[in-house]
Amino acid sequence: MFELENEKERVILVGVAVEDEERAQESLDELGELVKTAGAEVAGRMLQKREMIHPGTYIGTGKVAELKEFIRFQDATGIVCDDELSPAQLKNLEELLETKVMDRTLVILDIFAARANTAEGKIQVELAQLKYRLSRLTGLGRSMSRLGGGIGTRGPGEKKLEMDRRLINDRISQLNRELKEVRRHRDVTRARREKTRIPVGAIVGYTNAGKSTLLNTLTGASVLEENKLFATLDPTTRALELPGKKTLLLTDTVGFIQKLPHHLVEAFRSTLEEAKYADYILHVVDSSNPTMERQMDTVYETLRSLEVTGKPIITLFNKKDARTDSEPLHDFKADHTLAISARTGEGLEELKALLVQVMREGRQYREVLLPYDRAGELNAFRERGEVLSEEYEEEGIRVKGYFDPKQAEVTP
Repeated sequence: MFELENEKERVILVGVAVEDEERAQESLDELGELVKTAGAEVAGRMLQKREMIHPGTYIGTGKVAELKEFIRFQDATGIVCDDELSPAQLKNLEELLETKVMDRTLVILDIFAARANTAEGKIQVELAQLKYRLSRLTGLGRSMSRLGGGIGTRGPGEKKLEMDRRLINDRISQLNRELKEVRRHRDVTRARREKTRIPVGAIVGYTNAGKSTLLNTLTGASVLEENKLFATLDPTTRALELPGKKTLLLTDTVGFIQKLPHHLVEAFRSTLEEAKYADYILHVVDSSNPTMERQMDTVYETLRSLEVTGKPIITLFNKKDARTDSEPLHDFKADHTLAISARTGEGLEELKALLVQVMREGRQYREVLLPYDRAGELNAFRERGEVLSEEYEEEGIRVKGYFDPKQAEVTP
């Protein structure tokens, strides 16, 4: 496990602009927010424009010498690179700079470790950390060997590097078994939801877009709200009561971010896949953020990687009360859009009405005459569909409303 020291670290942010320099600057801004969330202080930043990232030192060798002086001048305790470093880059930079070297992935892992509260979240974080560490195990020559120079130490022995690798692999195998069991329980819960046919909406969005605030305001959930990246990590599901006595289960998911480490995507796949099995996607966007368009692209790219396709998408342009311009808001990939403020509650009644409308779009209007000896099935119509009227006639109960196609198929 990675731990931050008690003393506050001062770090230099380092990035490479391969194509778009403006986008690289925005990425460094985001890295600065990540560093602050992890408990460190930004002492300075350095961005180099290059045709490609240097395979050995991330930035150019000349820039490394300049960075070394900058670290000394700023009295920094280390650097954080904006991309995931290879083992060679990490080793070379540590030797040349003679300081602590970290990358974006390590910072995100540290934040996730602090935010995980549930057993599943802790397993996923440790799994991601171990995979990250395993890929960066490097030998230190003879000092890593178990061989000694005295009596009783002769023989092949076992190098410390090999022992560390074996221990990490054993731990990863154990965590994978535990995670498989957790996923089995999640599948059982999901199957139970499908059996009751209660629709599910997944709240997705860029980190710090206001997903937890929206869930809390709509359902009265007590999910942590902070103006920090990845304030909440573990998914929460709550029931939302809609007009017409309808119920929608809302699930908050972990926030997306640019350059989300593949270790985390794999480790948190079961959590992120809540969106894959949901009936509707509520895409929360921070409309006050100047990089809103790029954040939306990141969310859609992540959804594609998770194979979340063919679902109705409602894009909610959140934080409308914090906007400083009046430019129209668009999302051409969404089925519906709505400007809201989860903090003040503005637009949430319209959202509830829109959800009722969207839920109705996937259903068929039916009139069913239910004989009195099958009156017990009336509750199923109420729970799974939208009953507009119930009329008690001589032959039975005439039910009018909107019901999903599967229910319409099995009911006369």
